[in-house]
Amino acid sequence: MLNALDRASIVYANEHLDDNANFFNLKQSALARSRADWLIGMNLSRAYTLAAQRSGYQKLVLPIGRVKTPTLALVVRREREIQNFKPKDFYKIYAQFQHANGIFTAIWKPNEDFIKSINPTAIDSEGRLVNKKAVQYFLKKFSAEPHDAIISDLVSAKRKESPPLPFSLSSLQIAAGKKFGYTPQQVLEAAQSLYEKKFTTYPRSDCQYLPLNQFSNAPKILAHLTNTNDEILKKLVDNADAQIKSRAWNNSKISAHHAIIPTVKPLGNVTQIELNVYNLIAKNYAVQFHQLHLYDECTVTVDYKDEIFSARSKMITQNGWRDFYVMPKTVSDDEVENLPKMSKGDKVTYKNAEVKIFTTQKPARFTASTLVQGMKEIHKFVKNPELRAKLKDVYGIGTEATRAAIIDDLITRKFLILSRDKKKSLQPTEKAFLLIDALPDALTYPDETAIWEDKLYLMSDGQGTLEDFLSGQAKFTEELCADAVNAKFKVPEDSFQCPRCKLGVMVKRNGKNGIFWGCSKYPACTMTFNDKNGKPDFDGKKI
Repeated sequence: MLNALDRASIVYANEHLDDNANFFNLKQSALARSRADWLIGMNLSRAYTLAAQRSGYQKLVLPIGRVKTPTLALVVRREREIQNFKPKDFYKIYAQFQHANGIFTAIWKPNEDFIKSINPTAIDSEGRLVNKKAVQYFLKKFSAEPHDAIISDLVSAKRKESPPLPFSLSSLQIAAGKKFGYTPQQVLEAAQSLYEKKFTTYPRSDCQYLPLNQFSNAPKILAHLTNTNDEILKKLVDNADAQIKSRAWNNSKISAHHAIIPTVKPLGNVTQIELNVYNLIAKNYAVQFHQLHLYDECTVTVDYKDEIFSARSKMITQNGWRDFYVMPKTVSDDEVENLPKMSKGDKVTYKNAEVKIFTTQKPARFTASTLVQGMKEIHKFVKNPELRAKLKDVYGIGTEATRAAIIDDLITRKFLILSRDKKKSLQPTEKAFLLIDALPDALTYPDETAIWEDKLYLMSDGQGTLEDFLSGQAKFTEELCADAVNAKFKVPEDSFQCPRCKLGVMVKRNGKNGIFWGCSKYPACTMTFNDKNGKPDFDGKKI
């Protein structure tokens, strides 16, 4: 199987040919995707464009897409969250406990069920304590004698953290967007150009793993990466050990293509964007040849007055790849610098407590790169909570090759606009609100689309058939085309809503007795009015 078009991969593939029958399921999956996209796009775009015209939008074309529409809906819903946002304070209680070996701080973990039984509004949907009276109640409870507490649990573990994996196209677009502000399309074009110049491997990949047969190329690739002006990359390469084999080298994780990496060809003449994208790719390759980041983690649970407090500390034993690669560390709210030596069952004494007040922040607008991330991590946005866990391992909606183009198309068609600030955030236009508000949840929420993507993935693995999948898509399309007849659009300001059906608008027509106004929903609605000075005569005699 050919995973890339560099010379080494082509030679290896020619020497290890696979039977074409092995790729039949992959073909079926690709056919199912393209035919379903055509079926839904062709029929529903027409159905809802005609529905909009019947509502008075004569020049409006509404493109409906299996992936495009739920993607647009993500931005519309996010904008509404921002518009309706009201900041809210929430509270965290940190208590100090005295152990024989020293004092330490632990955070109180609210018992949500108990608190809700006392005051249903004291805990918000995110599990945060938002009621000040409840805070005072617990502070009073904690300060009351006796102050005896116990270490109810203590877990020590040795942890290891592998370096970040090489890039897929989506992860590269997200990283380049955050660091340089590049759009997904700019990153794709730069990666494609680097590929065509044979400086990097195939860019339209959804994989972040590498084939074992390319491990032997590591010394040669690392050797020509030393010729760089990027100080971080230089340090990564200078301290790399080509004998280290990270978790990225895994044949079982590779399907059609492997992760994007530099080739054995040294970098030549490139643009600034291409250079920046190349350096990102090179760093995530070079970091694979560094030691693991190791640390000891100790987690302590304190039981005090039938309430639970938690604290954890980390002690780094080997910095490994983190010495040379800058990456944010995850810090939990119960993390402290150090803990005194203690054991499960030890007695401790409550000393005091401190309340810290935090304020909720409005959600950030999507940028093109974070929208790509949202499409990839679509399980976070499904409406049905039961589906979230099931869809967590789905590859998202859309493909690596199409996500940038989908966002670009929404901007070109003026459903989204790019702000002029440095973040280049995306904002929906009035057309976007109009479209999403008129469509049923089955089209605007990603639940169905994410399930379909899962089925397409399973089909490529030999589960399910093309016929069954397309049969389901046809039924779904028929149902939504029928729903389009009664789609409710906001009536344009210069139009007159039909007072009978409330769905259509009054349209000027020429009849055998002269000009009159009839409902655009005719023949479903036969409401008509005489013309009076170029407007429907709502107060006159009905025809």
